[in-house]
Amino acid sequence: MVWVYLLTGCTVLGPNFVGVPKKELPSTWTDQDFQSSVSRTERWWQQFNDPTLNQLVTVAAVQNLDLEAAGLRIIQARAAMGVADSFRYPQVQTLSGNLAKIYQNNQTFDNASVSFDAGWELDVWGRYVRGVEAAEAGWYAAIASYHDILVTITAEVARNYVNYRTFQERVLLSQRNIEIQKRVVRITQIQYESGDVTELDVQQAKTQLYNTQSALPSLKIGMVQSRNALAVLLGLLPEEVEPLLNQSWVGDKVAAFDTKYSQPGHRRMMESYDNYSLIPATMPLNTQVDAGLVLRRPDLQLAELQAHAQSAQIGIKEADLYPQFSLFGAIGINSTVSAGSNFQFDDSLNLTLGPSFSWNIFQYGRVESNIRIEDARFQETLTSYNKQVLTAVQEVTSALESYQLNREQQALALNSVDASVRAYNISLTQYENGQISFERLLNSVEKMTRSEDAYAVVKGNVANQVVALYKSLGGGWEANTGKAFVSDSLKQQMQSRTDWGEELDSTTLPVLSPDQVVPARSPFGDPIDPDKQRYPGGPQ
Repeated sequence: MVWVYLLTGCTVLGPNFVGVPKKELPSTWTDQDFQSSVSRTERWWQQFNDPTLNQLVTVAAVQNLDLEAAGLRIIQARAAMGVADSFRYPQVQTLSGNLAKIYQNNQTFDNASVSFDAGWELDVWGRYVRGVEAAEAGWYAAIASYHDILVTITAEVARNYVNYRTFQERVLLSQRNIEIQKRVVRITQIQYESGDVTELDVQQAKTQLYNTQSALPSLKIGMVQSRNALAVLLGLLPEEVEPLLNQSWVGDKVAAFDTKYSQPGHRRMMESYDNYSLIPATMPLNTQVDAGLVLRRPDLQLAELQAHAQSAQIGIKEADLYPQFSLFGAIGINSTVSAGSNFQFDDSLNLTLGPSFSWNIFQYGRVESNIRIEDARFQETLTSYNKQVLTAVQEVTSALESYQLNREQQALALNSVDASVRAYNISLTQYENGQISFERLLNSVEKMTRSEDAYAVVKGNVANQVVALYKSLGGGWEANTGKAFVSDSLKQQMQSRTDWGEELDSTTLPVLSPDQVVPARSPFGDPIDPDKQRYPGGPQ
């Protein structure tokens, strides 16, 4: 039997996965200090210096339900890896027995038997080794998927938080402008009653006021929608999110905002405009792109690991072309007792042991067709990876260029705000002194209202482009490395239903590097030579 034992370790069919072909990236991207790049993206949301945002991201990483489901898929994948690994050992180990009463020719017999059967299909062609390889790649793919979801969740929390603050600031601006326009209406009404202006001026002032008031509910709807989206991301009810969004520092900001817009005579301050803003902002970003950082994106890791898992399926199907060798054995005791005038015992010991083989020699091309299917699926995963790389390039390029253009727009919009506020202050003074017509005052109020609202929108766009840029770089998942991907309460709930042994004791996230390739292994744990497409001696 030595030849069979040796044969189990000499051939593993199918191609050895050596990684996906590296896709060419834009020439303008650089190879910077990789660790420095990672440190910039690891907790990128902290660059906004917003304590509420930091807290929301932390809560989402713990309580988000999509993330919880992804963590459970990691546990499933690890259990599947255990199942695949078990097939490398004797697949049949059955202890059976029976007790029967037999009636035959007016005689009664009591029969009892106990037997132990074992069978081991030798992994001559590496079918089960490839199964372990596929399961292991699937486990790492589940981890990469968890990281990918974490990147998306973090970005969505930041995006919806930015949107909430943007709508909140626009609401505050609208409310302050409504107060100004109410005052203008009162002034116009007094002048109309004094005969200084016509009713047309009154109605124009009221029209402008009503237009501004009618826009306010839609802004509040935007706040509600952003808050509710955050509630889903955090795994909370909307009313539970409100205290997180309205912390004490927010009240201080709103009070400062009110002070800025409560000047004597309803005039406006122009200096230090952004010091009163509720919309989170960062310092200008370094717009150099590290190619290595982009390739570390979890979705690219996921695509590569899916290709690895599919590559192993080719070898599994190729094993069906060749005979399957097995060792089988059985040992049993059979006892029969005859009930009559004299009891007669008939005991026997049975032992069966030997090798066997089976070979499906007439398969009419089914096996070859199945191999071709798996090979085509593998090629499809490589194509999907290439597309994913192009998608990553598109997302990074779009986010980077949009950020730069939005920064330019922000500077111009701020100039517009300064000019419109100054024009309003001058027109209010001149109108009160009778130097300009009422129409020019209304025009300056309208332009100031529009420019301030537009500037708030642009600030929100800049912040969202920062979020989009870091999301496109795949940043943020590194912060959770080493943390548990299922909560203690969830572990306890699962342990109460099922004996998980030690499987749930170590549920932390390992680090995946962009060049990580799960190695194929021989039945005895020896890594396959990555420079060879097939095992020595295997079919070429």
